[in-house]
Amino acid sequence: MKNDPIDLRSDTVTRPTAAMLAAMAAADVGDDVYGDDPTINRLQDRLAEMAGMEAALFMPSGTQSNLAALMAHCARGDEYLVGQHAHTYKYEGGGAAVLGSIQPQPIENAEDGTIPLAKLRAAVKPHDDHFARTRLVSLENTIGGQVIPQAYVEEVAEFAREAGLGMHLDGARVFNAVVASGLSLAEICAPYDSVSICLSKGLGTPVGSVLCGSRGFIESSHRWRKMLGGGLRQAGILAAAGLHALDHHVDRLADDHANAARLADGLRGIEGLTVRGPFTNMVFVDFPTAHVERVGQAYRTAGIVASVGVHTRFVTHLDVDAAKIDHVIATTRTALAV
Repeated sequence: MKNDPIDLRSDTVTRPTAAMLAAMAAADVGDDVYGDDPTINRLQDRLAEMAGMEAALFMPSGTQSNLAALMAHCARGDEYLVGQHAHTYKYEGGGAAVLGSIQPQPIENAEDGTIPLAKLRAAVKPHDDHFARTRLVSLENTIGGQVIPQAYVEEVAEFAREAGLGMHLDGARVFNAVVASGLSLAEICAPYDSVSICLSKGLGTPVGSVLCGSRGFIESSHRWRKMLGGGLRQAGILAAAGLHALDHHVDRLADDHANAARLADGLRGIEGLTVRGPFTNMVFVDFPTAHVERVGQAYRTAGIVASVGVHTRFVTHLDVDAAKIDHVIATTRTALAV
């Protein structure tokens, strides 16, 4: 795999390691629709315990996990408060509105990824038949790679309790937040009623997310999962990858953060670039418009895969080591020196 491309588009592009594949091949399986896949059950129990919640449910994708959560929290004609740049609002195809008949109320995020508390308060609708019923606050951590301050989350949770609202966390990259903040998963999840945790981003599994919450909430989400086409059979093969990742791929997220810092420092030294970050495993770079095509071509020649544009996001992950980061920096410097 020495000549494989250096793919920095996302941390979703990772391939399972040999050890992960071995764990998947050896998985003890059953039929998860009947609830008797032992490996699925172990994964669900383990993540529920780690998150400090009563129960958990394996989902094929983070989008389905978030959608099932929204549908369990909200009825038709209800609304949820969400950041303008949040994945559940911007990048999930409008599923809450189309499939759940749930109205999103998007609110502009602050620069640090938070939603200003005053704007959340102002967005709650009066109890009046003219308005959708505000039921839920949905936050994301990390968002754009940024860790949401826990003190802020506690303030939002207090507001939500006072307003009678639920709290959902899109924790697609919550383990990046765990490693960067030094808090445990349970501490980060404590203010929330539910959390969706993605296994196929920083943790490097091929498929899957896990939704955690109370036992009653998970029972409701289980029904929504079935309606959304998420019932799986011998899914323990996938759960085994998740269990392996929890054992071996959490602490190593610090390497991804270090490599993002290495990339940011290297690119910041190149004239003409505007570099923002690092934010955990993400770096954002603005390239001069006139040089975008040149950089893209240089990357293609050098075996680097990136979504190069005027505004470009680079994401580090377990398939990218420090030597590959140095190759990206050197290629970028050479391309812009022409």
